[in-house]
Amino acid sequence: MASRSTIKIDTFTQADFSRLISWVKSAEELMAFAGPNFKFPLNVAQLEAYLADNKSHPFKVIDKATNTVIGHAEVALTEDGNAKLCRILIGDEQFRGKGLGQEITQQLLEYAFREFDLERIELNVFDWNLPAIKCYEKVGFVVNPSITRQREVNGKKWNAINMQIQKADWERNTKE
Repeated sequence: MASRSTIKIDTFTQADFSRLISWVKSAEELMAFAGPNFKFPLNVAQLEAYLADNKSHPFKVIDKATNTVIGHAEVALTEDGNAKLCRILIGDEQFRGKGLGQEITQQLLEYAFREFDLERIELNVFDWNLPAIKCYEKVGFVVNPSITRQREVNGKKWNAINMQIQKADWERNTKE
């Protein structure tokens, strides 16, 4: 997969703060991208605290052809010894809808499974975000119906579903 990939992930740093802040234009966009971890408007102080969290491994997503940063993504270690993929955003709108979410997800999985020797990785996604759900399913994630969450955004209830992938399934999928 890596040799055919059109994107790469690299460490997110303070130099990337203003770009990420510029991509998030509303409380709804921030919740869809980051869940309740940040408050709108996103700012430097929140991102500094984010970088200081040693359980968080944030990345910028770079388009290889242009060497342009087009997105953001994270692997977060969990208390139970596993990890979550989270805060995945293709911020540069001209790169959306091109299947890059699958590439980003694959690279995050490769990083997390190899770097931390994990057996399972999960993520949460809002149930209305059907393109993201389909993307994660194509990579091999399956819905775990026993874990759901509800968030309130501007008086509306948003339901989050949990999806998981086992290392053995991921390894099998990457060989196909």
